[in-house]
Amino acid sequence: MMDTRYLDDLMEGDTFKTGGVTLTEAEIIDFAWRYDPQPFHLDVGAAEKSPYGGLIASGFQSLAICFRLFIQSGVFMQSSLGGPGIDDLRWHAPVRPNDTLRCEVEVLEVRPSSSKPDRGIARLRYEAKNQRDETVLSFVIIHLLRRRLLGS
Repeated sequence: MMDTRYLDDLMEGDTFKTGGVTLTEAEIIDFAWRYDPQPFHLDVGAAEKSPYGGLIASGFQSLAICFRLFIQSGVFMQSSLGGPGIDDLRWHAPVRPNDTLRCEVEVLEVRPSSSKPDRGIARLRYEAKNQRDETVLSFVIIHLLRRRLLGS
């Protein structure tokens, strides 16, 4: 677990890397039943006949896993105030059972608020990579972060 970074601690170009997590077939199917019930996420037989040639994880599952891995690293544990959105979400390659996902995160922009001096915006680009180092997902999150208080 990393020490918390506040807005003032970040610089454009800073990078962070997470640990990885391996998705099982059961986890992929369970997520699909709950949130994305398309045949190529739910049914091995149907998935084999799909353009993907086999079962694949929902892109939303991959997104959630990548975000969770970064949040669990603790980088923004004390500083996060949420965020107003996600930009440039792209699914580059399918995620399959037994793939291991990890995330690389780069700071693109750091901007203190002009109206609220205790906070600001940081735009971070996330890339989820599999065990073959292929980028499977990328997105930019706009994080609302606390600033360090003067004297702390």
